[in-house]
Amino acid sequence: MRTPTPSPAALLITGTVGSGKTTTAEAVAALLREEAIPHAVVDLDALGDAWPSPPDDPFHEHLVLANLHAVARNHLAAGALRLVLAGVLEDPAHRPLYERAAGAPLTVCRLRVDLSHVHDRLRRRHGGDRDALDWHLHRSGELDAVLDAAGGGDVEVAVAAGQAPSEVALAVVRAVGWDTGRA
Repeated sequence: MRTPTPSPAALLITGTVGSGKTTTAEAVAALLREEAIPHAVVDLDALGDAWPSPPDDPFHEHLVLANLHAVARNHLAAGALRLVLAGVLEDPAHRPLYERAAGAPLTVCRLRVDLSHVHDRLRRRHGGDRDALDWHLHRSGELDAVLDAAGGGDVEVAVAAGQAPSEVALAVVRAVGWDTGRA
């Protein structure tokens, strides 16, 4: 008897700047790879990395969605069963846009990290660039408040200071119900 092939699914790992979205997405990919589950990781920030931004779309969300649509279709056509997206979903009303662009049912997981820990990470990441550090420190608190008010995630995973990315990834996989054999 043949085991049915699972349907494609997408996971958006969201959180404030410096919360570990991309690192966690890469760690989720490592778990999927260990279980031989075809997948792709998509960094939404990279899909919108263009200058200048339109005045009415400062984070290039329209560009991100257009690029996600194309990239996700290519990954799914190449056999990916899981799409792991790292990015920010500020407005829960835009969730259907991301799901449509991903081309698969979407689960949103917010990483909840204490801002003091986020600020430590940002200082390590942007310590050599005072302007970038100041912007990211300010944006982390601002975005954390936006995400709190929006409440657009399906699940939340609390991330402790010093917690290994592999542990966070396992918590995410468990929280969203993706069976990797270890979950």
